[in-house]
Amino acid sequence: MSFPAGKALVQTVDFFTPVVNDPYRFGRIAAANALSDVYAMGGEPWAAMNIVCFPADRLPMSVLAEVLRGGKDTVEEAGAVPSGGHSVDDPEIKYGLAVSGIVDPDRFASNRGVRPGDELILTKPIGTGVLATAVKGEMPGCDEMEDLLFETCGRLNKTGGMVIRELGLTGATDITGFGLGGHMIELAEASRVTLELRMHDVPLLPGALDMASMGLLPAGSICNRRHYLPKVRVADGLDPVHFDMMFDAQTSGGLILAVPPGLVARAMTMLERAGEPAALVGRALPAAAGDPPLAIV
Repeated sequence: MSFPAGKALVQTVDFFTPVVNDPYRFGRIAAANALSDVYAMGGEPWAAMNIVCFPADRLPMSVLAEVLRGGKDTVEEAGAVPSGGHSVDDPEIKYGLAVSGIVDPDRFASNRGVRPGDELILTKPIGTGVLATAVKGEMPGCDEMEDLLFETCGRLNKTGGMVIRELGLTGATDITGFGLGGHMIELAEASRVTLELRMHDVPLLPGALDMASMGLLPAGSICNRRHYLPKVRVADGLDPVHFDMMFDAQTSGGLILAVPPGLVARAMTMLERAGEPAALVGRALPAAAGDPPLAIV
């Protein structure tokens, strides 16, 4: 493999325990999740190495083979090269990737690149943490929820990365374990702006709000809300369960793209033509002294 001239190297790593029961689907979801950081920079995945923790004394090797097959299929869908990896014996199965990607050093996005006036586009609905908890708890309809999780979490953020490159966007991040609200706070603080999130414009996965109302928020989501709440200005009258969803810990979530107003229509058209369920969910405002980094209205 020769490194493309004029490009810069970016690297990222991510792995976790299963969020679905099917090992092939788990492999695909874990790989898509690990690749997302590269797309959030406007980069393109180049090579990926497997990271495996596997209980060889408890599960048949056919399970591991299916996980790796799923990861390989997603890496190849991304246009990257599967490049081996490393495995260890472990009491609990875990899988992910160490990913190398390429970016144009003069044309990439970061969490420091949001500007006042930018509109915020979310490229996937949220609620994967709640649905994964429902699947693990074998709630009624869990098979359908697992199908929905695979459809959402297994989808690459490839189109979002392409939008960043083609429109020259400078501010973006992917939505994962900190939840939408947590990652928006990280984005706001790094860019020194205030972000306004319109809660009712945020798309939710079908059934997620119902599961949350039954108390099926994962521990990570509860920790997110507790940790980030002091940094949030909350509008009066918001439904508390719906509000909690803004901090639901996501697996392979979408991207938040900060888009100058004059480019919003083009960005939305590009995403919609690719079948991405994108939504305008907020805007960036100048940071004022004493204001929290995130306002949820």
